[in-house]
Amino acid sequence: MTFKKRFFKISRLLFALLCLTQLIPNKIDKPDEFLYTLGFAAIIEIALIAADAFSRKPETLNLPHDIAAFLYALLIVWILATAKLSLLKEMLFPPPGVVFKQLITDIPQLLPHIGSSLALVGKGYALALAIAVPLGLILGTAVRAGNAATYISKFIGSIPPVVYIPYGIALLPSFRAVSVMVIFLASFWPILAATMSGVLYIDKRITDSAQVLNVGKTETLCKIILPASLPQIFTGMGQGLTVSFILLTSAEMIGARNGMGYYVKNYSDLGNYTRTIVGVLIIGIVISVVFFVFNKLQKFALRWR
Repeated sequence: MTFKKRFFKISRLLFALLCLTQLIPNKIDKPDEFLYTLGFAAIIEIALIAADAFSRKPETLNLPHDIAAFLYALLIVWILATAKLSLLKEMLFPPPGVVFKQLITDIPQLLPHIGSSLALVGKGYALALAIAVPLGLILGTAVRAGNAATYISKFIGSIPPVVYIPYGIALLPSFRAVSVMVIFLASFWPILAATMSGVLYIDKRITDSAQVLNVGKTETLCKIILPASLPQIFTGMGQGLTVSFILLTSAEMIGARNGMGYYVKNYSDLGNYTRTIVGVLIIGIVISVVFFVFNKLQKFALRWR
């Protein structure tokens, strides 16, 4: 790999262009805290340079460079539309440097909100997983019951879990319990449907062979049916996790007193749109990290494919 191919990337050109935009005079009265923007971009660029220098297969870094290029382009447009050209209202759309500074300042305040949200998702999602997968395996092996349960799960799963919030508030002791219930319902039906689908579409010759070899039902379920169904199960798990985070923030914005959704709702009500954008960014970062870990787990569990 030549030096040019290893280090000459479009993301580097956009990084240089981002730095050059700071030479354009500002059209806003308040400082745009551009050093925070450059600091954020510089951290990304230093990490990419180090990865390029030590990576044995630089082509594997194409995706990180593409993501960095997109971020740099977004920052350039954001800076030009706010601090440099003042095309957007400063109160609603502060410059990125102001947002990054507020983000760093609010980290001690944000950590408890992030922990609260992840705890709610973890409880509801884990409960759904613990019930939906075994139930789906059992229903999937019973053909008649599985076919009926498939249609029932599609019908009930199509109902938005948010509509159950009034009943949850009336029946459960706290809004956190209501949030866990909503996340459980959001995750349960996709995981159940995917598990049953995975079992129903297993090649019948595989289970017939297990019966010929006198493999017990429990061993067949755990060592043959479950591994064969894992691709479909992970598909349902991914769908359930996506819906869980959507409903988490919705539930927190309705009546919670902490959490990432509450952070956004609270400061939007107060007209503090800098912190509102900070909350939106934090939600995106947290969800991206969770799905990164989930995808790594999926690849490890399905490494046999």
